[in-house]
Amino acid sequence: MNEIPPLNVANLLKRHGLRADKSLGQNFLQDPIALEKIASAAELQPTDSVLEIGPGLGSLTRYLAVAAGEVVAVELDGNLFPLLKAVLAPYTNIRLIHGDILEFKPSELVNRPGYLVVANIPYYITSAIIRHLLENKPQPRRIVLTIQKEVADRICAAPGGMSLLALSVQVYGTPRIAARIPAGAFFPAPKVDSAVLCLDVHPEPQVKRELLETFFEVIKAGFSQKRKTLRNSLSSGLRIPPANAANLLTQAGIDPQRRAETLSIPEWERLCEKIKTDSHH
Repeated sequence: MNEIPPLNVANLLKRHGLRADKSLGQNFLQDPIALEKIASAAELQPTDSVLEIGPGLGSLTRYLAVAAGEVVAVELDGNLFPLLKAVLAPYTNIRLIHGDILEFKPSELVNRPGYLVVANIPYYITSAIIRHLLENKPQPRRIVLTIQKEVADRICAAPGGMSLLALSVQVYGTPRIAARIPAGAFFPAPKVDSAVLCLDVHPEPQVKRELLETFFEVIKAGFSQKRKTLRNSLSSGLRIPPANAANLLTQAGIDPQRRAETLSIPEWERLCEKIKTDSHH
């Protein structure tokens, strides 16, 4: 990997008359040690296809191109394109695409099942992107995200400290933190440190596919009212009387006084089954 020349992001941006776009949450990775950590966390094989979301200035894209068979890089910011093309010119196995990842079907971008996704994205679109990638075929086998360290920790939580985000991710795979990345590895440096989160995707979600829609609705309702009991948060979130909510919880074997963050995925699934059969009556 060492033959990859480091990029001086500040100079590159200046030369092209560009600046990092705050509204797009842009922080460009430039530290070679951090870039190598991310590339090695993905555990790429020479036969792999990689979908990179938000290549930015292509600093990481080059490391992926050296390790994988092909890289499809999707960048939202059209202003970066001339620069991105110039940086990536020496590599023949990279396909650059301008657009919003949420507007493409994954199959339009990669046609290899078991592909990998690598993304350095603002955390507030993390769960939308994961859901988008995992509810469409072909399915990636691993998703490698560089996100704020606290967000990565939150995604890896266990019942007791669950959140909407943790559930939305864990229903599809097992998350683990593969590396830590200091704020200084980016330009401009964000205020907080980041982490490399690897999500090893389950062949099938942990909740039956026909219940997934209900699952996302119900967890959203469950977490809609911070620090309320499930009886109350489900009642307001699903717009049903508290007594009905309590009843559904009891039928699913869950104490209505519990709070959303204490439930495990199998418990949510049982609850969803009850709610779904109940709504068909």
